[in-house]
Amino acid sequence: MIVVFAMAAALWGLGVVMKIPRTARLYMIGLLYIGVLFIQIALPSGHPLRMATGESAALWILIGVFAAVAVLYGRVVKGLKDRALIKEEAEAPRAPRSESFSPSELERYARHIVLREIGGPGQKALRNAKVLVIGAGGLGAPALQYLAAAGVGTIGVIDDDVVENANLQRQVIHRDQDIGMPKVFSAQAAMLAQNPHVEVLPYHRRLTEAVAADLVDGYDLVLDGTDNFETRYLANRVAVAAGKPLISGALSQWEGQIAVFDPASGGPCYQCIFPEAPAAGLAPSCAEAGVIGPLPGVIGSMMAVEAVKLISGAGQALTGDMLIYDALWGETRKIAVTRRADCPVCGQAMAGEA
Repeated sequence: MIVVFAMAAALWGLGVVMKIPRTARLYMIGLLYIGVLFIQIALPSGHPLRMATGESAALWILIGVFAAVAVLYGRVVKGLKDRALIKEEAEAPRAPRSESFSPSELERYARHIVLREIGGPGQKALRNAKVLVIGAGGLGAPALQYLAAAGVGTIGVIDDDVVENANLQRQVIHRDQDIGMPKVFSAQAAMLAQNPHVEVLPYHRRLTEAVAADLVDGYDLVLDGTDNFETRYLANRVAVAAGKPLISGALSQWEGQIAVFDPASGGPCYQCIFPEAPAAGLAPSCAEAGVIGPLPGVIGSMMAVEAVKLISGAGQALTGDMLIYDALWGETRKIAVTRRADCPVCGQAMAGEA
């Protein structure tokens, strides 16, 4: 048994040295446990491997049960703590902003202020706005940078991941020295270094059912830059329930797409267009299929543009349209998307219940 614990400690230490994410290290320990349990169950009593690993399957099963209970308890406590922290942050008093811009801000935002569609009122609306960005990865990185540069007053960013070396090919808000750091804190440091006039609220946790509604309720609009359908559908549900616009982007290899989902303004929601998640393998992740590095910058920047337009009232947002960009052939096309009456999230039946 001592040998097994020594191997587990060695795996953990090696993972720390190689800057392997904590979750991956836990998976390695779990695989080691499964291997030991298999040895205890499959090999006959007295076998050298069984002797070396404790010689008792019952003991390892008991250890596994205790570990499972501890993990479950930890998740419950973390969920309750996350919800309490989000409520506390939402209710925390904020220092009131001055009604007028400082000379530094006027110079910084001059190119916005001279735009007829934005002007002083639009820039003030940006400073008073609160925007939540889900994900600080490929799409979130450029969106966060440009929202901060544009002077959006309060920017929340939620992500439970840490910076990895493989991220740096496209997630340009993070640096090599940030490897191993939670993405939300790396992004916060970069945003404040770029514009100290904004407030950045980092949430180093996963968006879950337990916290999503409370979190979204404290913001004016939501940007979804996630890479999994579970979180996209969750973000859509809570945004629709809160009556908040959802700016959604997606990537695959050389192609990106962006749309604004806002049923409160008569447009469709995300689930109107994508009623069900695709079958496994039909929509591979960037890690599986690859993605050209600058593409997230293009789509993420477009997401920031849509946010600025919605906040300032400039132009026409992509509500009721989906813009698709093919980087390989340099083509852009826009298709109309419509609301579905039978949509389980925003359809007529749901509207009637509300």
